[in-house]
Amino acid sequence: MRDGNYGDLEAVAREVRKHIIRMTHAAGSGHPGGSLSAVEILTALFFRVMKVNPEDPCWPQRDRFVLSKGHACPALYAVLAKKGFFPEEDLLTLRRLGSHLQGHPDMRKTPGVEASTGSLGQGLSFSVGLALAGKMDGASWRVYTLVGDGESEEGQIWEAAMAAAHYRLDNLTVFLDWNGLQIDGPVADIMCPLPLEDKWRGFGWEVLTIDGHNYSGILDALAQARHPCGRPAMILARTVKGKGVSFMENQVDWHGKAPSDNEAALALQELGGGMRGD
Repeated sequence: MRDGNYGDLEAVAREVRKHIIRMTHAAGSGHPGGSLSAVEILTALFFRVMKVNPEDPCWPQRDRFVLSKGHACPALYAVLAKKGFFPEEDLLTLRRLGSHLQGHPDMRKTPGVEASTGSLGQGLSFSVGLALAGKMDGASWRVYTLVGDGESEEGQIWEAAMAAAHYRLDNLTVFLDWNGLQIDGPVADIMCPLPLEDKWRGFGWEVLTIDGHNYSGILDALAQARHPCGRPAMILARTVKGKGVSFMENQVDWHGKAPSDNEAALALQELGGGMRGD
């Protein structure tokens, strides 16, 4: 277990959550629920684990991150801005015509975005290609990916899972954001993917199950996943959709709905911030 001193990460996560609310409110659309559930995972990756250089986003030795559940891009954009890839002021241009921050990630426009994603299931296949290329080049960098539990209903996820195990890609670590809700309701009711642990182990992966909001568990799992074992690693992260805002938590309506003026003000009050970035 780690020392439990995660004050720096918790501070970043609070700011990221405020940005998610402000961004989706300003845009009048977006996906706050699945963005809020992924905050601790992204914060731990970008602020403790991954080798990246905001001044040189295409640095060849950087670790690669792919957001397969691309609709959660407000969380990724906020983390990239906090890390210094682009000004935080840009965040309020989310989904505007001409902005480099579109409703789904675009690798051609946004510094720090490795893959254009949004068609669910495809980000993991892209990650398998990246990891295989890294193996063939003898590179030291690693590939990290975030997929959704609803996204796991896509057949392409399991084709990618087979390929990653076949090619023994132990330089690939995947988080599954296991918040239990998708746009139409509970994941288990729409197309139940359970038991997730058995399925991923059956496909030849190293499988770890953690609390996706607990930094100790996240960082311990990432450290364990780095041990070369000839298998890709799946970290099943139990999370809460809408985490951090009381009236959004575990509410399916917040999968793809922007907060109103009053809702945004209330959410930011709970998070300890104001509408104008204070």
